[in-house]
Amino acid sequence: MECYLDNAATTRPSEAVIEVMEKAMREEYGNPSSLHNKGFEAEKLVENARSAIAKTLKAKPKEILFTSGGTESNNQALIGGAYTKRRRGKHIISTCFEHASVYQPTEFLRKEGWEVTYLPVDSLGHVKEEALIEALTPDTVILSVMLVNNEVGSIVDVARLAKIAREKCPEILVHVDAIQAYGKLNINPSKMGIDLMSASGHKIHGPKGSGFLYIRDGINMVPFVRGGGQQRDLRSGTENVPAYAGFGKAAEDAYTDHEKKIGDMYALKQRFIAEVQKAVPQCIVNAIDKIKPLSEAVNETAPHVASVSFPGTRAEVMLHALEAKGIYVSSGSACSSNHPALSGTLKAIGVREDLLDSTLRFSFGLFTTAEMIDYTVEVLGELVPELSKYKRG
Repeated sequence: MECYLDNAATTRPSEAVIEVMEKAMREEYGNPSSLHNKGFEAEKLVENARSAIAKTLKAKPKEILFTSGGTESNNQALIGGAYTKRRRGKHIISTCFEHASVYQPTEFLRKEGWEVTYLPVDSLGHVKEEALIEALTPDTVILSVMLVNNEVGSIVDVARLAKIAREKCPEILVHVDAIQAYGKLNINPSKMGIDLMSASGHKIHGPKGSGFLYIRDGINMVPFVRGGGQQRDLRSGTENVPAYAGFGKAAEDAYTDHEKKIGDMYALKQRFIAEVQKAVPQCIVNAIDKIKPLSEAVNETAPHVASVSFPGTRAEVMLHALEAKGIYVSSGSACSSNHPALSGTLKAIGVREDLLDSTLRFSFGLFTTAEMIDYTVEVLGELVPELSKYKRG
């Protein structure tokens, strides 16, 4: 049996998405900027996708800027936002467990003269509010927080943090990395106090190379891709019509029967955690409230990510042993595999030092089945005791 449980890294595109993209490449292949029928056809596909995504957020179509993915969206939001606000102040607040596509731009800005404060989180991955209150100054111009952590699945109360920030800094820009949250949670940027929000198509069974940045109407963002004036001069360059059309379809499908789909995913996550704790009693599930009943604790996290530490094992060895059995998981963020290091997220939530290199991420999607969960748990029950014998000294 093949069990793909690395959906936080990327998802398999749905057949409906593939069909939309194939049609766009075969038939609606014009340049959206061309003033003839083929151009109009392509432009219509892009604008329909923009409208479909805006609808899922109860936003305006013009508030959706298409990008090449979450990384570009985060860079545009942070660097563009910082330069937009540079005359008002040069202080940025983020958290200590952000994705590299947020951390690296903030570090770039720090080297360019901005001050950056990284807020601590607790063992459940919740940002400490008192630290935010203390960090805010008259020079603070951006607050950047992820809605769902990509490694442990904790949900950050973005609306609460935005409210706290604006009480002291009314003009602050609130940026949210929603790359792991979009499609999994109901998100209303306007109600949540979000000014800028990043998302990626390939996390919701759409195509790679597609993303968007929500930019609240009224914000004049400084662009860093200039040239042809596309997308209202915010991101020049010929639009990737098939990718954006595919993303639009994936977004539309993700939020159709959304409650049932996410309910099913929560059920799979709860089943996995309950069964893996039986099969491997010494394992530790991270960022889950151990005091509350499992069903309640799981529902306070994202539906698709489970982080589990297996004492006495090495994550890399476990990963390849599972792969040999047809099970695909990860040891953390897929992007961090280009720069291997012990997870900053696990350190931030207080995972024991000896478990940092013994942790795997299991992540679920629309194609995950109960049979996959059961098979994975069965294999873990066999592998972990065997691999624990070879623990490094």
